Amino acid sequence: MSNEGVTVLQTFRDAMIGLPLSHVWRGGGSAIFLQFGRLTPRTRHSGEAGNPTGELGLMIQWSWRIENTASILCGSWSEEHLWAPAFDLLRNKVVVDLSVVGRLPEIVIALTEGLYVSSFMTAEGDPQWAVFDRRDSALRTLSVKQGILKLDVGPSPLL
Repeated sequence: MSNEGVTVLQTFRDAMIGLPLSHVWRGGGSAIFLQFGRLTPRTRHSGEAGNPTGELGLMIQWSWRIENTASILCGSWSEEHLWAPAFDLLRNKVVVDLSVVGRLPEIVIALTEGLYVSSFMTAEGDPQWAVFDRRDSALRTLSVKQGILKLDVGPSPLL
């Protein structure tokens, strides 16, 4: 990983450690969204309440798993009835580490009580995850593009 990639990852890591996993929800298909820290309510275009967003968030589009210290509890290819109980285990646990592993960066979030959320892409292309930092007026997004960590900065959609 480049020095720039290490620096960017460390910035997100420092911001996320110590935050609780406040909300987790399933998106389309097997996508999951984890929201950390203080939650902000969202309203859909239809006027209905949407899922809240955290100060920081993680999206894994597909190929993910939830682990404890001894086994895989469930993953994107598991029976869907296993997902909700695993999501319940994650809620309110505190982030103790954020790291990337592998030649093509896959993300790992370590939580209290020995729980982990990991991405692991199994199709062609880049790993399909992104971390969002919504704490300022600019939305900062960390993801993988062409096999390397990429930081994008843009206006926050919440302001």
